[in-house]
Amino acid sequence: MAISVPDTPELQEFYSRLPSYGLAPLWTVLSSLITPTPETRCQPAIWKYDEVRPLVMESGELITAKQAERRVLILENPGMSGESRITETLYAGLQLILPGEIAPAHRHSQSALRFIVEGSGAFTAVDGEKTIMEEGDFVITPSWAWHDHGNESDEPMIWLDGLDIPLVTMLDASFFEKYPDEVFPQTRPAGDALARYGSGLLPVGFESTTPTSPVFNYPYTRTRESLNRMRATEQWDECHGLKSKYINPVTGDYAMPTMATNMQLLPARFETAEYRSTDSTVFSVVEGNGQSVIGGATMEWSERDTFVVPSWMPVRHVADSDCYLFSFSDRPVQEKLGLWRELRGGAGS
Repeated sequence: MAISVPDTPELQEFYSRLPSYGLAPLWTVLSSLITPTPETRCQPAIWKYDEVRPLVMESGELITAKQAERRVLILENPGMSGESRITETLYAGLQLILPGEIAPAHRHSQSALRFIVEGSGAFTAVDGEKTIMEEGDFVITPSWAWHDHGNESDEPMIWLDGLDIPLVTMLDASFFEKYPDEVFPQTRPAGDALARYGSGLLPVGFESTTPTSPVFNYPYTRTRESLNRMRATEQWDECHGLKSKYINPVTGDYAMPTMATNMQLLPARFETAEYRSTDSTVFSVVEGNGQSVIGGATMEWSERDTFVVPSWMPVRHVADSDCYLFSFSDRPVQEKLGLWRELRGGAGS
């Protein structure tokens, strides 16, 4: 929004008196407040797993999971260094839990997702139910739910944390509480939530009290099988290949109220059409290798890498092999506020 602002001695003198009244002239800042298209500090960035894994493992030699509360190396977007953000509204980090460790129980108003990058057999417990985690699993920690993590296997586990910390902070709605013991008491058998709510069935009389899915572990084996069965019809989306969202089986809405989570399949040699959307999106490569052209930058990625596509920046994906990509963004918030927008194939909106 371009406007012509005069600069006269009388206006300058007028401006000088406004701060003492807690006032400022809109016309001097309007063009930066309301922009023709999104202007984000988020930059395209990639974290190569082979490069960052040694640092994640080194952290395990220097501090315990208990000492750190959560032993995580934050993925900081280069456009917002020092702010613990991967996008303007989202946080991401790589968390390590070693064999025999427990990350003590706590709860917070921020919603969290765990996407398992490496390892097998560690657990997350949510409000008294354990779930054993495997590579590619998508695990939810709902807002204000007691949760702890443990590793009873003989190998380290590393997962990608995604939280809505910047969004909750912006709303001044952050709360945190430690549980008096390391572990919250187990009250339900492992796998209860998936069996009870994730099999196309709901208990008669069930009433949801939260917008978050009652299923809190979406196993990769099921997700991958679903996409592979869908590929038989060859109904590829030009911008996404095959892309499915994780849903709340009670409502059909997103699995989490503040973060959309998706898994997509790009077959070998598939090149997507150019795409842009208002939700800055974080990707984690589960299988395969390829490239993404984000704005003018080409990023080569392979298994376990993490990369981010900023808001309204054009992106094209090219798959060198069959690729499975997990992603998350703040799309549910934008949609509910009537703000979300996309541009497909470089035309239309």
